[in-house]
Amino acid sequence: MKFLTGFQSSRFSVRSFPFYYGWIILPAAALATFMSAPGQTYGVSVFIDPMIDDLGWSRNLISSLYTGGSLTAACLIPFVGKVLDRFGGRVTLTTVAALFGIATFLVGSVVSPLHLFIGIFAIRAFGQGSLQLISTTLVAMWFVRRRGRAMALNTLASPASHAVFPVLIFFLISSFGWRSTWMILGTLVLVTLVPIGVLIVRRSPESVGLEPDIGSANASQKMVPTTRDDDWMLGQAMRVRTFWILLFLGLPWSMISTGLTFHHIDLLGTKGFDVGLAAAVLSFMAPMGLLGTVLAGFLCEKIPERYVLAAGQALLAVSLLCVVFMSETWHGFLYGGMLGFGTGAYMTTTNIIWPNYFGRANIGTIKGIVQTGMVASAAMGPLPISILASVSGNYDIPILTLLVIPICACIVSFFAIPPVKNPSSE
Repeated sequence: MKFLTGFQSSRFSVRSFPFYYGWIILPAAALATFMSAPGQTYGVSVFIDPMIDDLGWSRNLISSLYTGGSLTAACLIPFVGKVLDRFGGRVTLTTVAALFGIATFLVGSVVSPLHLFIGIFAIRAFGQGSLQLISTTLVAMWFVRRRGRAMALNTLASPASHAVFPVLIFFLISSFGWRSTWMILGTLVLVTLVPIGVLIVRRSPESVGLEPDIGSANASQKMVPTTRDDDWMLGQAMRVRTFWILLFLGLPWSMISTGLTFHHIDLLGTKGFDVGLAAAVLSFMAPMGLLGTVLAGFLCEKIPERYVLAAGQALLAVSLLCVVFMSETWHGFLYGGMLGFGTGAYMTTTNIIWPNYFGRANIGTIKGIVQTGMVASAAMGPLPISILASVSGNYDIPILTLLVIPICACIVSFFAIPPVKNPSSE
């Protein structure tokens, strides 16, 4: 860590850039989100059936290992958030990227259920949890006035990753097998993210003599002033109702979308879709996610973010209904489009609302707790669907059972008003 924190910008001067350096940080952060695919459910889901066939394990066993590994991974995220606030994005991104690459090698060499449990824990902790936390925190640190559009651009990396990696993984598994594919993905993570972390990322604008979101180093235009009074400590945030409302609102999307994506191939198979067509639907979610991301970023600069959150929860409920009534090919793409659009809108909005409500100074620690809840709820998605589907003989019963959650969350979203700090808590 001393090497990384002491590694100064001697190779190039951040302040000498003709434009604001945050626009360099933004694609670096987006790349971290893009490369998190091997730890995301949409990436892992393509491996499930080949692993079941090769290892001879049941779907319920692998679902249980995925749930247990993800729940365990959630416990690590608050620590990563504290490290991020303490040492900054450069140290944290470089370290997490290296560990994530090693984790994919671990999954590719799996020989026992315990081995797979450890591998899932590692790819979920460092890929799905930590990389997204680092990415959104970097953007929140570097942008204030243009945070809505910057976060939307950063979030575009998620649907782009969703579009590319399922098809890429399917091709690699078909060509080289699932074990070699994990090794290839790990190598890609190491050769892209580690150099980005060391050479490009900086801790914050203030650490290199800049202010956040001012346009350029020499521009006379100033951002809307921010003070330490705008920044909440974790303990202060946890005392207000809005914190817990926002935390609750993240659970339906994380749990249900993860469960649907994990069982995507098998779910669409029961509706008459072959593997290739199911993979095409999974990839179709990506361009629709792009649309949802762009629209949400624009709307969050125009209307209260809680209204956009409510719309996202409503879209999730509609997506679940689409699954139940799916019978033709176009129904599958309608379902994928609705789920992708809603996911993009929700992810962008939640990444904007947390720093807008609770400030920048301790956002890594605060979002670390939030990400823990997200990863834990994601862990709970696959297993209940798998068990209920096994008992009922189809996926309609678990889908209808879950429908009540986003409906309730849609109503609760309207109560997520901006918090007011209690002076006595200072």
